Amino acid sequence: MTLALFFVGFLFIIKGADLLVTGAGSIAARFDIPAIVVGLTIVSFGTSMPELSVSVLASLDGYTDLAIGNVLGSNIANILLVLGVAAMIAPLPVRSSTLLSEIPFSLTAALLVGFLANASLFSATAELTISRLDGVFLLLFLVLFIAYIFKITKDGQGAGFGKEALTDRTARTVGLPRSIAYVLLGVVGLYLGGDWIVVGALDIASRLGFSESLIALTIVALGTSLPELVTSAVAAYRGNPDVAVGNVVGSNIFNLLWVLGVSAVITELPFDHISNTDIVMVVFSSTMLIFSLAVGRKGVIDRWKGIGFVLIYIAYFAYLIQRG
Repeated sequence: MTLALFFVGFLFIIKGADLLVTGAGSIAARFDIPAIVVGLTIVSFGTSMPELSVSVLASLDGYTDLAIGNVLGSNIANILLVLGVAAMIAPLPVRSSTLLSEIPFSLTAALLVGFLANASLFSATAELTISRLDGVFLLLFLVLFIAYIFKITKDGQGAGFGKEALTDRTARTVGLPRSIAYVLLGVVGLYLGGDWIVVGALDIASRLGFSESLIALTIVALGTSLPELVTSAVAAYRGNPDVAVGNVVGSNIFNLLWVLGVSAVITELPFDHISNTDIVMVVFSSTMLIFSLAVGRKGVIDRWKGIGFVLIYIAYFAYLIQRG
């Protein structure tokens, strides 16, 4: 029963996030809230809601390896698997603002998390931890990022984060009672799904003798990355590379700064030194993304590059199983 609820939990958090975005977007449209604000808040937060639900519930229950592993594993899957699959469907040209600003910001966010986790600047103990003050620091960096995206989207440059990103899920307007019901059902779905995933992940780890971190970095991370995979694959198929790439880069930044920030503010997250390997992999993935845009057809993630991304992810997945 626990294992069944584990897989059902993924359906709940994915559908819950979709209902929340649809309902909140409809309410925003009804009260004439600008689309840019909806894109930067509801849609951006919505794509990270599955990770947030799982990580917050895991941290509240004291399973910090699961909370941290979910975020790091999801970010690695977003770049190597999600962008890799999207590029295999159709080559992805990347606009210069994304290459010069957003991707480096994502890389900086990963380095910041690694620094805070290992420096223990704001922790009262000598043990490695992401403290509550570290969490506040991460959230402050998120505010800076939102301010930046608000500016470029207002100037018409940030299509991946603005109006185009909310076409499918927030363009529909429904009645106010139904919109409120969508929001409430979305929140309930996120809570139940996240709780079932946490319990199921721990059960799988116990049954197979694997670590919480391994299950978080593999099965849980893949499940919470499904919304990004579907969104980017569909966007690539429809010839909308801005959304395909912006969805991944934005989600990675929100995962590191928003999900980890909120989780750490709720409760300090003890950090296992072996997770540094996964932070290095997040940094490596972001660096490789930048490098891939500088070789071959410059500024384009070609199909052969996408195949390379997926092969590297498969190799990393095999390493995790061996490590775990």
